Amino acid sequence: MKQNSKTKIIGKKVILVPYKKIHVEKYHRWMQNEELLELTASEPLTLEQEYEMQISWLEDEDKCTFIVLDKSILDHTGDEIASMIGDVNLYLNNDGCDKEAEIEVMIADIKHRSMGKGKESLLFMLRYGIDTLGITKFVAKIKMKNEKSLNLFKNIGFIQTGESIFFQEIELTCHVTNNWKKGLNEQTDAYQIEEIK
Repeated sequence: MKQNSKTKIIGKKVILVPYKKIHVEKYHRWMQNEELLELTASEPLTLEQEYEMQISWLEDEDKCTFIVLDKSILDHTGDEIASMIGDVNLYLNNDGCDKEAEIEVMIADIKHRSMGKGKESLLFMLRYGIDTLGITKFVAKIKMKNEKSLNLFKNIGFIQTGESIFFQEIELTCHVTNNWKKGLNEQTDAYQIEEIK
């Protein structure tokens, strides 16, 4: 999405940056991992296809992605590639009167899981989706065996609205209400948005 192509979101633990060409090779290496492919319901791509996908993420107005950087690594090394730990995505579509988006978060680097970095990334993407893109309803589709991810979404207010035995997925939904948004804003007090020059 061109709208976020010059946007950086800074928090306490993570920094979200647009998915650029420089990130593709490391991202491609992540997506050769069988567990990540299964948990994200993804198909393996060639490196050439991954470069094409990066262009698609940049140009398609119905998709928004950020690469998740570990803030402490970036502050210490200044190396954006070494700081990469995952990504967070929105797929936008209109569902009647709601402006809806499917949301995903992935912490690819296992040593960075269960440290609050995925949660901060998710909360920041939710806030960006509401404040910048006007999203009023979020949907997440999570593998049944991915209990950590299911608990994360439920703990921030998503409610189970569907189940697919065939795809082994649980569907969770969150309608943006004033009370829920107030709670989100309180949880994202570190949220800083900057323009990349």
